[in-house]
This record gives sequence, C-alpha cells and structure tokens, in this order.
Amino acid sequence: MRQLFLSRLLSVAPILFAVSLFTFLLTRMTSTDPVVQILGPGASAADRAEYAHKLGLDRPLVEQFFRWLVDALRGDLGSSLYTALPVAPTLADGVSVTLTLAIAGMLLALLIGIPLGIWGAVRHGSWADRLLSTIVSLGLAVPSIWLALLLSLAFAVELQWFQVVGYTPFVQDPLEWARGLVLPAVALSVHTASVIARQMRSAMIDVLRSPYVHALRARGLPQRLIISRYAIRNAMVPVLSVMAIQMSVLVGASIAVERIFAIPALGTLLVDSVVRGDFPVLQGAVVVIATIVLAVNLATDIGYGLINPKVRAH
Repeated sequence: MRQLFLSRLLSVAPILFAVSLFTFLLTRMTSTDPVVQILGPGASAADRAEYAHKLGLDRPLVEQFFRWLVDALRGDLGSSLYTALPVAPTLADGVSVTLTLAIAGMLLALLIGIPLGIWGAVRHGSWADRLLSTIVSLGLAVPSIWLALLLSLAFAVELQWFQVVGYTPFVQDPLEWARGLVLPAVALSVHTASVIARQMRSAMIDVLRSPYVHALRARGLPQRLIISRYAIRNAMVPVLSVMAIQMSVLVGASIAVERIFAIPALGTLLVDSVVRGDFPVLQGAVVVIATIVLAVNLATDIGYGLINPKVRAH
C-alpha cells in the first residue's frame, strides 16, 4: 500500500509542472494587458513601461516563470496586480468555499445515487427499475446551472425559504451556513447522483449475477446479507472511478453555480482575474484546481487499494 501511495504521489509533480507552464504561457498569450487595465488607456508609454518594470512584467518570460515556480514551491504564489494582496491566502478563502459546495453536492449525490442504484439492481427488469432509469435519464439531461436558476427562483425568491445570494461562514452562524448550502448542493448533486445511480445499478447487476453470489445463495444466506456484506463492496470498485471524475466535475460546476448565488469563492476570483488580466491570481487558481483534481485521483487510488487487495499488489 505504501508503494502504491508513493508511486502515485511521485507522478503528481510532473503533471503540476506541465499545468503551471501551460497556464503561464496561456496567460501571456492573451490580448489583455494588466498595465493598461490598471493605468487606463490614456497612460503614457513611459508610465506603462515604468509600471511594467515595477511588476516585473518586462523581464524575459523564462525568468518570470522560474521566479514564480521557485516562489510557488515555497508556498508563495505572488501578489495580486490589482489589490496587492497575497494570492495564497486569497485563494485559500475562495477554495474553502468552493470545496464546501462541491463536497456537499457529492455527499448528497452519494446519499441519493447509491441507494437508488442498489434498488434498481435488486429489482432489475421490473417497473420500478424502468421508472428509475427514466428518472436517471432526466437527471443526466438537466444542466446544473439551469437547475440552480430554477431553484433560486422557486425557493429563494418566491417562497423565501433560503437565501438567494451570499454565503455565511460556518463560524459566524452554522444554521445560516447550512441553509445557504441547500440550494447550491441540490443543484450540483442531481447530475452526479444520476451518474452514480446508473453506474451503481450496472455494477450491482454484474455482481449479483456472479458465481460467488449464486454460491452464497445456495448456502442459504439471505439476500439482504449478501448485498450488504459482499455485493456492495465489490460493486463500489467501478463506482469509485466515477466518483473521482464527478468530484472534479463538481469543482468546475461549483464555480458556475457560485456566480448564480453570488457566493464569493473561487469562481469570482477566476472571472475577475481573467477580465483584469491578473496573472498571479489566475495562475494560482488554475494550479490549485489542478492540485485538487490530482488529490481526488490519489484518494481514489488509495480507495481502490483498500477495497481491492489486487491493486495493493501492483
């Protein structure tokens, strides 16, 4: 297990380096000039050159990248070109909110998707299974952004059950924090719950048809015990890979849903940094997102090893 963890961990470094380099080059290839954005189009060429020198944007690209990379390895992602605030603490606040939304959406999706998938597999071919397949197809077809708009209009604007905009920190008011998470989490969870339910149903059907399950039935073990003790564990192996992909999707979808509910998080930072040409914030945000995705994949590999002993042997 330790060898599996170390091998996966070592593979993270070159990926992060490639993402950092690619993001750095893309930001420099855009037509947005942060100096013009800050000083305005009426600034003289001398003023623009002086300010670019102050920000270090007149240095060679190779020097700029490796300066940023060395500082990033120390935990310093630079400072915003507009606010002059350190990027790392700013991103930490935004990422914590985005991850809260994504994790809430994933937990809700698991609570819905896994039981529905098991229910459909146990009743394979029945009217209940066909109804579940219809519901799952509808869930897959509903975009999270569109659903977020409908939920905010119905439950926040019309019924006023939940807050429509903003975010309340947990330490400030736990109840308002939970109420503020309900609508975004539901909007994020519907598609993911449908994907998990479909995968869980398919995996459970295959497991319940396997020879060892027939042998357990022949020994007189009840169906409920077979499902809870044996079938679910084996069916979860392919579901884990789906969960890893969907968690990455949820992080991206959270950025869009945040804009609908006016939640100040990573989505706001990303959009503002793109519009302004705030290179340090944009680079740091992309690298942080890539790190989150890689961490999810690493956790999935560890989960494989815990569930399936064959994975630990490789």
